[in-house]
Amino acid sequence: MTAVPAPWNLKRIEEALEINRKLISGVNNLLQIKEVEVDPTPKEMIYQEDKMRLFHYQPLAGETAPVPTLVVYALVNRQYMMDLQSDRSVIRNWLELGLDLYIIDWGYPDQVDRYLTLEDYVDGYINESVDVIRRRTGQDKINLLGVCQGGTLSIMYAALYPEKVKNLVTMVTPFDFSTDDGLLFRWGKYMNVDKFVDTFGVVPGDYMNVGFMMLKPFSLALDKYVGLLDSLDDREGVEEFLRMEKWIFDSPGQAGETLRQFVRDLYQKNLLAQNRLELGGRRVDLRRISMPLLNVIAEQDHLVPPASSRPITEAVASEDSQTICFQGGHIGLFVSSKSQKEVAPAIARWLKQRSSAAGDREPGAGNRAKSAGREKRGGGK
Repeated sequence: MTAVPAPWNLKRIEEALEINRKLISGVNNLLQIKEVEVDPTPKEMIYQEDKMRLFHYQPLAGETAPVPTLVVYALVNRQYMMDLQSDRSVIRNWLELGLDLYIIDWGYPDQVDRYLTLEDYVDGYINESVDVIRRRTGQDKINLLGVCQGGTLSIMYAALYPEKVKNLVTMVTPFDFSTDDGLLFRWGKYMNVDKFVDTFGVVPGDYMNVGFMMLKPFSLALDKYVGLLDSLDDREGVEEFLRMEKWIFDSPGQAGETLRQFVRDLYQKNLLAQNRLELGGRRVDLRRISMPLLNVIAEQDHLVPPASSRPITEAVASEDSQTICFQGGHIGLFVSSKSQKEVAPAIARWLKQRSSAAGDREPGAGNRAKSAGREKRGGGK
């Protein structure tokens, strides 16, 4: 039998020892981390209705924009993804750049909420939150910044209450549901939503979460844990991983009638993009959206493909409209370090230029991207 050269044996032994060291260090890290902190930026609850709570963030800049901005997040996840940790927080970034920020926390619906509809969310919770902010600040109009499904709700709100919205920002927002670019959009067209809702009443968050993980099963359910092994001995890296895992699995249930309405009217009938959606007997007329509009897209988004978001600017009546497309994925648009340097500042600049107390914008602030047929591209991961 031919002997294996000694250097080869030594190399394998060294690799095994290094793996052992990482595992021991990683176990020690995991044992020492009792709980990871999320949502660290100071804020105050100023209003509550049912499960919904409205928060105002403590200003972090010497001078803040006079027009406040309300962040409307999706119903299917928790809003603190935008504030996972201080050094990767678009919320903190915007505050430091001078925005006056409010955010809606939808809470955790239970069986009491099973009959809530889209009307309850748009005409009820969002409208009341906007009015609370208007009374509190003395502003007739506020900025509305919608994220993912929250952007879809914000479009509905801006069309129904344009007199209360000064500027509209949509981030990775599903709008045109006719596309087949993403698996979620293909599944939605054939989903038997009636069976889900009639069975559960409030569809469990864990059930929804499994569906999202199936969109990218290897990267979301396997690769990330393999990758964790490489950084087990890095406590900061482990804490970042645990923060993201906490957010991913912190999934609220979905009010059944709202989910039924969303899937039927949007995924399956595409009524919003066709300007045919009705809420509470009123048509959501996109032509009433004439305020400045910024549409932010993630080029590699597997949840909301760019093909669904791009048509927003063409569907509304806003003359001052702009689409910015950043490289990266759905979540990376908010948490990656590079996008903190590019995405958040770009949005803050756009809003501040259009948020003077008198309603005048800075010279050159209007970007007629819609009329010119251009799309601005940004960087970011």
